[in-house]
Order: sequence, then C-alpha cells, then structure tokens
Amino acid sequence: MNVDRLQVLAYRVAAQQLDRPDLPPARLAVLDLGVQDTPYGSARLAVSARTTADPDDDALTLVWSTRGAPHLHRTADLPALAAALWPVSDADATARIATTQIREGAKLGLTAFRAAAKAMHEVVTRPMTKGEVSTAVSALVPEGVTYWCRGCNAQHISGALFQQVGLAGGVRLAPKGSATTLAPIPGRRDVPAHSVAADSVITAYLKLLGPATPAEAAKFMGTTPTEVKRMWPKDLAEIRVDGRRAWLPADQVDLLLDATRRPRLLRLLPPSDPYLQARDRTLLVPDKSRHAEIWRMLGNPGAVLLNGEIAGVWRAKTAGKNTLDVTVTAFEPLPQEPLEAEASRIATLRGAHNVRILDAKT
Repeated sequence: MNVDRLQVLAYRVAAQQLDRPDLPPARLAVLDLGVQDTPYGSARLAVSARTTADPDDDALTLVWSTRGAPHLHRTADLPALAAALWPVSDADATARIATTQIREGAKLGLTAFRAAAKAMHEVVTRPMTKGEVSTAVSALVPEGVTYWCRGCNAQHISGALFQQVGLAGGVRLAPKGSATTLAPIPGRRDVPAHSVAADSVITAYLKLLGPATPAEAAKFMGTTPTEVKRMWPKDLAEIRVDGRRAWLPADQVDLLLDATRRPRLLRLLPPSDPYLQARDRTLLVPDKSRHAEIWRMLGNPGAVLLNGEIAGVWRAKTAGKNTLDVTVTAFEPLPQEPLEAEASRIATLRGAHNVRILDAKT
C-alpha cells in the first residue's frame, strides 16, 4: 500500500481528533499515549485543541512517564502503563538512562531501575517537594547512579533515572507555580516485577503518529531500535509512505485510506503537543530550515496547524491583568477569523478576557 505525506498528515489529524469532537477529555485518543505537559499547562491546551468540553477532568493524572517527561494520562490506565513502560531488558534500561553523569552506573540496567523505583515508593508516602524526595531517594540507591552536584554541594540521583521511575514508584505530580510537589497515587500498586505489554505503548504511538518505523518509535521511547524490536507489535500493516517502509496498526488502515482529503481547520497547538511528537520531522515539516524554529533545545514555541501543515509558530504572554498577547510567526498567510477564534480560546483558558494577535515580523 502506497500513500503520500499529505494523506499521512490527514490521517494523523483524524486519528488525533483535531476536528475537536464533543467528548470528555478522558475519551480522547491521544490519552492512549499520554499528553506531554512541557511547559506546565501545555497538556491542558493540547486537550482543549481536541474537545469542546472543559479540558480539566478529574479522571486524568499528571505523572512522569515516557522518557521521564511529565505526561497527562487517564488515572485508570496508570497501573498497566507502569508495567508497559518498565524496561524489557538490562540493555533497554541502560539505553534509557545513559548520560555522562552516570556513564558507569547506567550499566546497572534493571538493577538501577528497580532500586530507584522501590526507593521512590518507600519515600513518597505523603505530598513532598521534589527536592525532599530527591535527597531521600539518593540516599537509598546505589552510589553509581548518583553524581556530585556542585550547586547543591550534595550527591544526587541522576535526573534521567529519578523521573523515569516516578510512575513505577507510584508517584504523581502536583505542580504549583515554579515548584513541583510529588504525592502518592491513590491506590498505587507495588513496583513492577517485569515489563508487561510493552508493545501497547508502541501501538499507541503508531496509531497516533504512524505510519512509522522502529527507529522513530525508539526515539520516542528513549531507547534503541534493537530494543524496540523486542517489543514490536504483531498485528501491523506495512505501508509505503512516498516509497519509504513504515508500519501502522492493521485496524487503522481503513482510517488511513479514508484520509484522502486535506483537513480544513486551524489550531494553535501548544509546545510538546502530541501532533509535534512524531519523530519523522522531515515528513511533518519538509523545510528543514524551519525545524530549529519549531523544535528547540529549550523553550519551544507553540505551532500553528493549518489544514494539516505546520504553518507557523506562536508564543503567548500576559499583558496587564486581563489581556493575553499572542505573537505569531507565520510561514504562510493565515486566515484571520479562525486564528482569532483559537487565540481567544487560549486566552479564556488562561484567564484573560481580551486577546491581541501580534505579528512577530512587525
């Protein structure tokens, strides 16, 4: 089966429900994978881009999950997700936490994950600051997975390991301003004994951001293609995207075939939106000179989605008590009325009564 990039983009818009159906947030398809919340508040905007309902939902919980990044997930999914995200092997565990801080300690693999997750579970029995938890957990894990922090004049657990075991340790996030509080997930279970249904995470990635390859899924998971192939789902269809081999869950093929028309919509997607999580960035944005504008090392802007294409970037900041300034850098002409409607929606979500759209080029 051969498809082109425009059909893939139309499929992803449909799979991610960017037509904004009237559904409660917990029923949105993107929650199968989780919605990254970087910076804090982005997940709320990403949910709002996909539903007419109130984006705040008590059925959702913020946790450190894939790659140790904060993600919004269905609370009911957390036990199974903790087991699915548990590394499938020592090599997988090492790949996920290998940093210059703990080059040798990362070789402990699953031993490092197990020790850190059990320490997290033991320490966090009540709401605690991130610093308090880090100090207590650092004292309980093997020295090899800690490093000397000159700024704090103390030995700290590697951040990569610390955050990747948060969910396995039964811990949720409760950000408040610039501070992060960690608290036990109500009814949490013990640390996973081994990986269970790791293929479910990859299936969700392929469903929402496919057709895709093992290498792309590995980048999303923070591991290697070799390890991803150990958890590669079985019921997949091979698709050729402009001649390139990729895979899609077999039950999604009909939706891909139906996605033959360009979607007609404009959305202001926040930084780290699920649509921007695809690792085939050249397919998403063929002009590589634009990549550095969209995906930065720090401080990503939001993206303007116009009919499936990334047509610009945007940033917002408050101006006075009741006004939100939305500054847009357009890559192509944008329709003003839907742009104003989306900007007004974001202003309302951020508690502003007025919105001004500014052109970054003027």
